[in-house]
Amino acid sequence: MSIAVVQETLTIEHRVLVPPGISGTVTAVSPEGEYRVEDTIAVVSGEQGETRLSLFHRWPVRKGRPYRSKALPNSLLITGQRVIDTLFPIAKGGSVAVPGGFGTGKTILQHALAKWCDAQVIIFIGCGERGNEMTDVLTEFPRIVDPRTGRPLMERTIMIANTSNMPVAAREASIYTGITMAEYYRDMGYHVAVMADSTSRWAEALRELSGRMEELPADEGFPSYLPTRLAEFYERAGMVETLGGREGSVSVIGSVSPPGGDFSEPVTQHSRRFVRGLWVLDRQLANARHYPAVSWLESYSEYVEDLGQWWESKGFPEWKSLRGEIMGLLQQENRLQQVVKLVGPDVLPDSQRIVLETCALFKNAFLQQDSFSPVDMFCPLEKQVKMLKLILLFHERGRRAIQKGATLVAVRGLTICRELMRMRQTVKNDEIEKLDRMAAELDRSMNELEARYERR
Repeated sequence: MSIAVVQETLTIEHRVLVPPGISGTVTAVSPEGEYRVEDTIAVVSGEQGETRLSLFHRWPVRKGRPYRSKALPNSLLITGQRVIDTLFPIAKGGSVAVPGGFGTGKTILQHALAKWCDAQVIIFIGCGERGNEMTDVLTEFPRIVDPRTGRPLMERTIMIANTSNMPVAAREASIYTGITMAEYYRDMGYHVAVMADSTSRWAEALRELSGRMEELPADEGFPSYLPTRLAEFYERAGMVETLGGREGSVSVIGSVSPPGGDFSEPVTQHSRRFVRGLWVLDRQLANARHYPAVSWLESYSEYVEDLGQWWESKGFPEWKSLRGEIMGLLQQENRLQQVVKLVGPDVLPDSQRIVLETCALFKNAFLQQDSFSPVDMFCPLEKQVKMLKLILLFHERGRRAIQKGATLVAVRGLTICRELMRMRQTVKNDEIEKLDRMAAELDRSMNELEARYERR
């Protein structure tokens, strides 16, 4: 329970908590006013004797803070990134690993999530990062306007900076410090998102400390208890009922930087065992300037089944079926691309080439997202669902038109198709009704195309 309230920032109300394990009768309370963090503000008398409570309490960072019960994550952590919310969602209280080689956009993706996700508190852990990267974050975040409050984003962000030139022991302890602070705000009743960048450099610090203690090494020199430490970290995520009866959550998004982009190395492989989501960043997509460079073939999310009811409660019961349909088309397109690479696209009939055309539209108009565009940097759920329905409508009507004799060239040449390709930049978030008009125009254009070929 909380015994006092301090307005930490204009965004965050700091609720001063009674330390876990302390119980009894409040025998003294200080009046409202200004105090230093070490000053006594209340006295509790109980079986443990008289305990003086101040504005803070100490907690060992390697030990998880207690809670009353843990619930199954069943509500979406809205990120505003289409590839994540629609294809590979994360629940509040969930855990996700983000493996990717150098230059694939891990840090930029985490910055976008910190700005747009609907967590109330952001914990950003720079573990082993280059000093200039952390300097950029520290200078950039205070200038970024929080879209939820209109205040600087820094007012609800806590940064833990352990750069690569700092002591290795500090780097190894940094992620525990971050997750403990997240649990502290969770116990106040907040939903907290932890961005750990990166767990690979934390594991390297663990390996270095293990070597100095002359412990026997395991795979690639990492200590044999690496999987245990990773499990202890990720399992501290969750949606819980706190000891004070509030609901709070800690969502963990940990990036992994495998040397040389080798996903078979121990940190990546062990991380996959302990998370329920994986957003694999593909170097080929990054080289093609496709951002976010999340691979739709290698990534997955085990929260899809858990979140189906949540999407229904928000008025989108068709989300799960739409997602399944587009994922099926992407798998089919991947098989067709194997044929295209061998003999070229011209050997495929138009009934199969329409799959390639639909997936190309989906990749360019939906999966890509411009973090510097005021129109495209954030996409609300309603817009995501309508864009996906529009793309699948194009596939269904295009396939039907081809069955009635139309050519793919004729389908591709429709004016509405060019408008679909640009819709992520032309349809603003407060003009979502334009997508309904585009759907009507697509139906009209396809009807005219079918009628033209039926008369032949």
